[in-house]
Amino acid sequence: MGTALRRAGWRPGRAVPTATWESVLRERGGFVPHAAARRFLSEFGGLVTYGWPADTIATSSAIRFDPLVAEWQDERFARASREMGGHLYPVGAADEGAALLGLDENGALHLLRDHAQLLSPTTDQALDRLVEAQATASALWKPNGSAATDNHAFWRRLGTVEPEPAPDTTPPRWSAETARVLRASGWYPGRAVPTDTWESILLETGGFELHDAARRFLAEFGALRVPHREPWDEMPWREFSLDPLLAFWDTEIIEDLSDRAGTLLYPIGMRGRRNQHLAMAEDGAVYEGMDDVWLLAATPDQAMERITKRIRPTSVRKDLRGS
Repeated sequence: MGTALRRAGWRPGRAVPTATWESVLRERGGFVPHAAARRFLSEFGGLVTYGWPADTIATSSAIRFDPLVAEWQDERFARASREMGGHLYPVGAADEGAALLGLDENGALHLLRDHAQLLSPTTDQALDRLVEAQATASALWKPNGSAATDNHAFWRRLGTVEPEPAPDTTPPRWSAETARVLRASGWYPGRAVPTDTWESILLETGGFELHDAARRFLAEFGALRVPHREPWDEMPWREFSLDPLLAFWDTEIIEDLSDRAGTLLYPIGMRGRRNQHLAMAEDGAVYEGMDDVWLLAATPDQAMERITKRIRPTSVRKDLRGS
C-alpha cells in the first residue's frame, strides 16, 4: 500500500483542509461529515492512484479519494447507512466510478455498489485490499453499466431548475441558456464555497499559488460541471468540469501553457472529455489548451457563457432525457 500511495502523492503527516469538500457536499445532498471522515480526507483526500503498475487493469480500477464523486447521491448513502447500521460519509470512488467509497464513524471503509460491502474494519487494511485489487484482475471490480452518466443528476435537474428571476433594471448577467445550465450544475446567486482544499493540495503537489481572480472564480463556480453522456452526438454542450484538482499531475503542462500565453495561469478545470485544461490569468481572463493555448474569454462571466454555449440543436425530449 505504502508505495502506491506515495506515488499518488501521500506522505507521512499529510494534512489538507477538508472545508471545500464539506461545503459542496452540504449543497448537494446535505451530507454531514463525521470526525473519522475528516481525518481520512485530511490524510488521503485528493489522491488518485493512477495506474501503478501502469497497465490497463490498474488504470481502469484507479482509486480516487475525492468525496465529490458522490454529489447528489445522498439517498444512496442514506440507504447504505441504514443497511450497515451506521453513518457512511463519501470519501471517493473506484472501478471507474462504478463503486463509491464510504467511511463509517469507526473508520471502516465500505464499497458501495447496489449494496454496501465492508472492505475491512480498519482503514489501513481496507487500503491494502483496494491497492491489491487495483494491481490484479480482482473480482472486487466488476463492470457496472449503472455508472452511465446518462443518469447523472445534472440531466435529471436540467428540466426542473427554476429560471433565474428577471432583473428590474440591469441587463441579465448571462443568457437564459447559460443560467439554466449553471443552475442545473449547482450554481445559485451568492454562492461562495471555501477554496482552502483546492488551494492547499495544488500548492503542495504542484507549487501552484492561487491568485485572487481564480479564488473568486472557484468560490462561485468551483465543482460545477456538465457530465458527458452517450451517445456523444446528442450532447448539447461540451462536457466540462470546474475542478482545479484535475491538474493534480499536470504541473508541467500548466507551466507550458503559461509560457505560451505569456501570463501566469492557475488551473480551474478541464473541458472536452478532459482533453483541454481551463486556466485563469490574474486579470480574470480564461485560457484553454493542452499542447497549445488560446484565449477562451477575457472575463470569467464571458467564459461561463462560452463553455455553456450550445454546440448542436437538441430536441426537447432528448435534452430532458433522464428527468
